[in-house]
Amino acid sequence: MTDFSQADFDVRVEWGAPAMEHLAAEADCIVIIDVMSFSTCVSVAGERGGMIFPYPWKDASAQQFAADNNAECAQFDRCFQGQGFTLSPCSLLNMTAGTRLVLPSPNGSALTFKAKAHKAAIFTACFRNVTATARACENYRQILIVPAGEKWPDNSLRPALEDFAAAGGLVSRLSHRRLSAEARAACAVYQHLTRAELEGCGSARELNRRGFAADIALCLEEDVSDFACQLQGGFFTALR
Repeated sequence: MTDFSQADFDVRVEWGAPAMEHLAAEADCIVIIDVMSFSTCVSVAGERGGMIFPYPWKDASAQQFAADNNAECAQFDRCFQGQGFTLSPCSLLNMTAGTRLVLPSPNGSALTFKAKAHKAAIFTACFRNVTATARACENYRQILIVPAGEKWPDNSLRPALEDFAAAGGLVSRLSHRRLSAEARAACAVYQHLTRAELEGCGSARELNRRGFAADIALCLEEDVSDFACQLQGGFFTALR
């Protein structure tokens, strides 16, 4: 896989699970970007003093994982109407400091579990904290930025424009480093897309159809948080 490793560069961009399989071993910093909505949820929770435990599966094992970590488990259904947390970032706006929450996610959480197999520092980032994340990444030599993407019905990767654009936003703030062609491409997408265009991307259209327009607005806010979010001791927390 040498031809595809982007090994000659400080900042690399590659999609989803294949990035973890083929590029992560050489990185000392991995940044997972799942804008709609895992990474945004982590940012919202972190700036409120919450701790997010990623978990890949939405089944009974998530409840046991939460019990094992003295945490509560987010509801699996984003449309959940009762009290509690879901994968909707808006549901986390009233989180109190010290809350420990397991957040099952087939994209951001699943990639975090794959990243844990390597020795790199692990961050998750979104538009909300892109500059703060870039500052945290400056301490590392080889940075792998992983836009998570979404899933087609057959479970194959659906590249998600919002994740690639946010990856490019992070690259743009690391432009003094050696950038791979893939990283430069992400940066170009970020620099040439407007927020209005991102509001019309496939993931946003899906959320809007399901009644989550407020989540879209929250996910596309840029640099409203001064905190990077790093995996420490099994959970994501804000770097203060």
